[in-house]
Amino acid sequence: MRKRTVWAWVVAIFCFIVLMIVTPAIPQSQEYHNFADQRQFLGIPNALNVVSNFPFLVIGLIGLVLCHHGNYFKLSLQGELWGWTCFYIGVAAVAFGSSYYHLNPNDATLVWDRLPMTVAFTSIVAIFIIERIDERKGTLSLIPLLLAGVISIMYWRFFEDLRPYAVVQFVPCLAIPVMAILLPPMYTHSTYWLWAAGFYLLAKIEEAADKPIYNWTHHIVSGHTLKHLCAAMVPVFLTLMLAKRDTETNRISLYQSWRISWSKAKESGAEVESYTCTYSSVPVEESR
Repeated sequence: MRKRTVWAWVVAIFCFIVLMIVTPAIPQSQEYHNFADQRQFLGIPNALNVVSNFPFLVIGLIGLVLCHHGNYFKLSLQGELWGWTCFYIGVAAVAFGSSYYHLNPNDATLVWDRLPMTVAFTSIVAIFIIERIDERKGTLSLIPLLLAGVISIMYWRFFEDLRPYAVVQFVPCLAIPVMAILLPPMYTHSTYWLWAAGFYLLAKIEEAADKPIYNWTHHIVSGHTLKHLCAAMVPVFLTLMLAKRDTETNRISLYQSWRISWSKAKESGAEVESYTCTYSSVPVEESR
């Protein structure tokens, strides 16, 4: 197992190095800072893009309190407690970092928007390793993953190259849903991971459609504002999952459970069809 882990890290690092060699640098587009909704309200510039970050603060603080007050989430592993604590700190910090950025959108303030998000992303990856692969490896990976996220932000800022940050942000977006489906969970209510991933995907779509959504809603709300609200649903669903879940006694993956359910549905359908065919083949006595 240890040898496979080493090989996995070697392959991952090798792929990253090859990616950095064969792909061109990706600078930060300055058009990114030109958001559709730039209205001012009560002296607050870009008001809706600023205040729509408030839900992150609320859910982040709630999550931190429930993690540490009476162990409401029943976190039995020390690595889990550290991981979820870092996650909720990152979520709460998004409210301040993103608000600060939207008050004056530019590359310098964007650092403080992306930094807490990266903390949340990388913490989730460590949590997933703890729950789905190995407790010790996941706990030991927390600090390196957090450092990798911070370094990716610094690399972009100093070298004007988004490639490492893109890897840190988008690889978990692909890996976490795949692991949630294929790897057996330690706890129940694993489908909440997929709901969270779905809302994050919706948030990215809304971010890309910032100006079209602003036009479609007749300048009521922009795609970026909706992106903040949908992204805040990610920690909401994960908090609900933590509050409801129990230790999984029958550890099978979502994929396996879906296959079992599908097989049962097919067998049930076949039995109904067989019964219908048998019933229809019985001759009916003609009435005299």
